[in-house]
Amino acid sequence: MSWIALVLHGLAAAVLCAQGLNSYVLCRLHGKGRAAARERQARVADGAPATGDDAAWPTVTVQLPVFNERFVVERLLEAVTALDFPRDRLEVQVLDDSTDDTSERVAGLLPRLRAGGLAVEHRRREDRAGFKAGALAAGLRRSRGELVAVLDADFVPRPDFLRRAVPFFAADPRLGFVQCRWEHLNADGNALTRAEALAIDGHFGVEQGARAWSGLLLNFNGTAGVWRRAAIDAAGGWSGDTLTEDMDLSYRAQLAGWGAEYLEDVTVPAELPATLTAFKSQQRRWAKGSIQTARKLLPRVLRSGLPARVKLQAALHLTHYLVHPCMLLVVLTAPFVRPFWERAGTAWAVALSVALVALGSCGPTTLYVTACRGLRRPRRRLLALPTLMLVGTGVAVSNTRAVLEALLGVPSGFVRTPKRRLEGRQRARDGYRLPFDSHWLLEGLLAAWAAWGVVAHLAPGRWWPGPFLTLNALGLGLVAAVTAWEDLAGRLRRAGPQSGPQSGPRPGPRSDRSSGPRSGDTPGALRTSHGLGA
Repeated sequence: MSWIALVLHGLAAAVLCAQGLNSYVLCRLHGKGRAAARERQARVADGAPATGDDAAWPTVTVQLPVFNERFVVERLLEAVTALDFPRDRLEVQVLDDSTDDTSERVAGLLPRLRAGGLAVEHRRREDRAGFKAGALAAGLRRSRGELVAVLDADFVPRPDFLRRAVPFFAADPRLGFVQCRWEHLNADGNALTRAEALAIDGHFGVEQGARAWSGLLLNFNGTAGVWRRAAIDAAGGWSGDTLTEDMDLSYRAQLAGWGAEYLEDVTVPAELPATLTAFKSQQRRWAKGSIQTARKLLPRVLRSGLPARVKLQAALHLTHYLVHPCMLLVVLTAPFVRPFWERAGTAWAVALSVALVALGSCGPTTLYVTACRGLRRPRRRLLALPTLMLVGTGVAVSNTRAVLEALLGVPSGFVRTPKRRLEGRQRARDGYRLPFDSHWLLEGLLAAWAAWGVVAHLAPGRWWPGPFLTLNALGLGLVAAVTAWEDLAGRLRRAGPQSGPQSGPRPGPRSDRSSGPRSGDTPGALRTSHGLGA
């Protein structure tokens, strides 16, 4: 048993160390490629058609996948209406799978939108087959755009979004998609949103640029980007067999020879999940979808003619969420491997292990600091780093379950992340509620186990696992306590007056309120890295 624990412990620590050390590589790649990328992108922007030269712009379809977004759908449509783009070159598709009153809200806005000259279509489906990917594919079959922009319901594009992103397709005929940087509407809402903003900045402030500007495979983040229709078709179209349809399609397109561009200076603000329950649900979807995509596409990547460094980075990218089961393995096996480190003559092994783990653990911190400096964030943003570390370790239980389900092929539905139109310092208000999160029970037990491990390693010469176990004890305990509190608070609110619609489907038949013909049916990272959600 002890030898098995030692092997598992060593493998898990090696995976964590490798992912941590790769953070330094990404920081280096980002720094090397940023100046040249900005210079090249500036030349493309200078060559864009003039504002009054409408005939020089291609036709763009803006797809808005919507499911129960009663709080934010009006804000989204208002922002899309304000897009500065030739009206005869623009069509908007509201791909509405809602089961609440979102559809009525959209229908009420259509006359005013169309009166302003916007070609907008409200499409409804009989069911959610394929989830988001199914909705996008169904809308694509009825679109006329040469280019296709995708915007999720919680995003608020700036008026110049299309004028700044579209010119890159004319500059490169083999460009498959353009990804823009996510900004934050409610980064200062609470401690959690500040931590999320820091994590997303790490992804978009370092990782995406490092991949795009170094010839590595880049993932589309599902929204705030524009696709070439021909690239979608050539890659096989949107597919609902993973929960990260964005990563899946972007990898398939690049394997088919299409290019990808990342625009760090073109930003699209979005709303961050303001409760831990919503954040964990989002993370589970991203974790499961990433591993599903790895199972589906990693063999193709490894068999391709891509350079070895590109394959290695793709493998690290697609399997990043394995860090969560590895975290739990290290915590669970730490007490069993202690006798090996205490034996005479193993001091050098202990010293080497501690040095490598410490170096790897500092990698994500280096990445976040680099991102904050590159994006010119105020230094106070880094004050969220302790919260980010605690939450990043605390979600390991729920993310581990998602990873195991993906590895075992266990199917699950697409659980949306509730949005409540929160901006600035607004607090989360009542609205859609998520299914009961029972992970807090196991999170509490593992927090106690990790705390016992800390006490067991207090003796001289056995202190080295202490910091890691302490972080996990605090992170798991915090996440368990907050999740339990949010669940209790939700139950108390539901015991009173009705607080709002649920995110799940209503019983009974569903009518089709589409303003056009019915369509057929044909689904993350951000994941963000280092424990917080491509």
